[in-house]
Amino acid sequence: MTDTITTDAPRADSTTGQQDPAGSSAPLAGVRILDLTSFLSGPFATQILGDLGADVVKVEPFQGDSSRGVPPHYVAEASAYYLGANRSKRSIAVDLKQPSGIAAVRRIMETVDIVIENFKPGVISRLGLDAEEIRAERPDLIWASISGFGQTGEMSRLPAYDMVVQAMSGVMSMTGEPGRPAVRLGIPAGDTVAGMYAVIGILAALEKRRRTGEGATMDISMLDCQLAMTSYQAVYATVAGVTPQPQGARHDSIPTYRSFMAGDGREFVVTANSERMWVNMCGVLGLGHLPEDPRFVDAAARLTHHVELWAILEERVLQKDAATWVDELQDVAVPCALIRTVPEALDDARRGGRGIMVEMNDERGHSVEVVGNPIKFTDHDTHVPGPGYPPRLGQHSVDILREAGFTADEIDDVVASGGIRAESVPD
Repeated sequence: MTDTITTDAPRADSTTGQQDPAGSSAPLAGVRILDLTSFLSGPFATQILGDLGADVVKVEPFQGDSSRGVPPHYVAEASAYYLGANRSKRSIAVDLKQPSGIAAVRRIMETVDIVIENFKPGVISRLGLDAEEIRAERPDLIWASISGFGQTGEMSRLPAYDMVVQAMSGVMSMTGEPGRPAVRLGIPAGDTVAGMYAVIGILAALEKRRRTGEGATMDISMLDCQLAMTSYQAVYATVAGVTPQPQGARHDSIPTYRSFMAGDGREFVVTANSERMWVNMCGVLGLGHLPEDPRFVDAAARLTHHVELWAILEERVLQKDAATWVDELQDVAVPCALIRTVPEALDDARRGGRGIMVEMNDERGHSVEVVGNPIKFTDHDTHVPGPGYPPRLGQHSVDILREAGFTADEIDDVVASGGIRAESVPD
């Protein structure tokens, strides 16, 4: 079970409350975050920060984060979707439409280092949680806002979801097979990339605060982040005036960087992007004459004559099964791999010795295997906690209020007023 911290107590387990002395060496131990986000972009960011040792206080409405109910897979009352982005956090249930709920959040905010929210621009200010006003009172506070199109600009008020920003950024126009309709990426990159950029900004702001004592306010746009991820394709468009096209499982600059269908009907990829790799690849395929062919003598020639080259290679790879080709190509240092399904990839990860597959367990006996935090610290004095089972709705409401200085009577009052809901533990 992952551990959590309070601002004035040793790091403690989020369910049992038992102290974990090693927790103080976690990279973000002592950092406290108020998480006012929902669904995916914000929760993905705060999950990363929680995995690194920050105490993440997740504020949820009484009905819970909307991702808690996403079908079709559930563990007890929580959806698999929710479980995938909300580990290593604590939950407090708040009605932000109640003055007592807002007042409680303002009071909790006094105890945190970072606020992160992904409301539609303008909404959180109307609720009485205005970043400019609060940071005027707390100049050391770090405030991160994630939205579809940013806090400014003519599109700022428009709603946005993952596929919307994939479409608007040009990413979908490059995804899929040539001549076929555009395809959404199989991962929610619009959300997760924005979450990662938010984490980068937050870590930069923490360093700024360490040096200057001043916090920061940041504005993360999902669309901006997706545009940034177009990388060299954007430069191709600006420098050469070209419109990047769908490439399928190929590369529009390196014709020997692509997938192939082998004789057993299984696909594998080859990324022969250097002259040495190209020559070695030809040797394995029994096509040792190709490097001397004027059509394929260098990278530029191979790109010009890629259609002829592909026809030769595609015919040749049908003569063996995919696994055999992969083994033979790897033996001569040509990067290649079978195209795995997700279950196959997870099986590989379990055997890979990296410890990336981890189990989350809660005190009610629920166990969920997940892909853990990929950031590995190799120094022996850095402790990274294991993943804490995602919290039940309002599981930590009372604890969080106590840590913010609420007395028992004040807690009773705010619960009675309808501003806060304490957990009712399901059977």
